[in-house]
Amino acid sequence: MADDAKRKLLLVDDDTSLLVTLRDFLHFEGYDVVTAESGEKALAVLAETAPDLIILDMSMPGMGGIGFLKEILQKDGKPRYPVLVLTARANMAEFFSNVEVDGFIAKPCDPQDLLMEVTRIIFLRRGEQQAAANGMRRRLVLGESDMGLAANLTKWLRDNGHLVEHCIKGPEALESAIVKRPDVIVLNEMLDGMNGSAVAEMLGVMPNTKTIPIVLYSADGRTFKPVAANRDGGGVVALVPSIDVDEVGRRVHAVFA
Repeated sequence: MADDAKRKLLLVDDDTSLLVTLRDFLHFEGYDVVTAESGEKALAVLAETAPDLIILDMSMPGMGGIGFLKEILQKDGKPRYPVLVLTARANMAEFFSNVEVDGFIAKPCDPQDLLMEVTRIIFLRRGEQQAAANGMRRRLVLGESDMGLAANLTKWLRDNGHLVEHCIKGPEALESAIVKRPDVIVLNEMLDGMNGSAVAEMLGVMPNTKTIPIVLYSADGRTFKPVAANRDGGGVVALVPSIDVDEVGRRVHAVFA
């Protein structure tokens, strides 16, 4: 935890016992933890300090989690700070199709699961900051159900300067794209749970994802369902009739050229 020893977390929850438990646990793990029992108190904390991550309960009295999020949105619709939401995902799907957060974890949560998610978000954010410092635009969501192919594609993309979040199933890729708003989405047509073209079609009409370019690939190009790029510049911009890692990688890389 040496790299994260001074990372500051703002934990916002109206459940006092949970607040104390999670605060003590995260503090023991090396984080500097500030707490607030409401959205209003959290805003007061932000006037004094800038956290590396906000862990936010959505179901609170007063302005609640949604009201707090709206207060910290920037003009581009993104929160000023990374946010990890504590709630049931299904209840927030509509709201989070238009507001970006960095992750979800269901309540009640296991402290170890929370720690893993906190570590993941801070690690990814650090990578994004390094990429931004190098002037590179690198955030990708990869939807691939074959773990071997996913590992090879992820390695190729990371070796070529991209940050990759891998999703195994179509619905998972859909959710990740909505929440993360990556710079490009890469999908195998034959995804478990929902075909890549179905994911692409849904993302192409959602307000916060319709401008994101999508690369769709398949071992057999004849399986593609026609999904065209839209006038906002997003949607499917490349159909790759191959699962060759170099070919798919080059087509993805070309989106950034």
